[in-house]
Amino acid sequence: MSYAGSCHCGAVTFTVAGDAPDEAMSCNCSHCRRKGFLLTFVPADQFTLESGGNGLTSYQFYKHKITHQFCATCGAQAFALGESPDGPMRAINLRCVPDIDIDALRINRVDGASF
Repeated sequence: MSYAGSCHCGAVTFTVAGDAPDEAMSCNCSHCRRKGFLLTFVPADQFTLESGGNGLTSYQFYKHKITHQFCATCGAQAFALGESPDGPMRAINLRCVPDIDIDALRINRVDGASF
């Protein structure tokens, strides 16, 4: 199975090889709180950027460990790049995956504001 997502305007599209998650992380750090992200994390080799790579803008903050990728046209952040203890990962903004039922997700709250 796989699932797909995109930025708001559709210029940036991606697929993730694997089942859609039934839970998401909600973080209260200054960045996630303002954006309203609901995130899941996948190994980088399960993520394929299908289109829009040339139209991405990057942003880093705090410890510069995650590279947030924004569509330069619509400003939506559908995913981010980073490292996990297991290697390269992608943070998927589940709000950018149309087939995910956001209301059905089990939400794990993370106190990122205290990191």
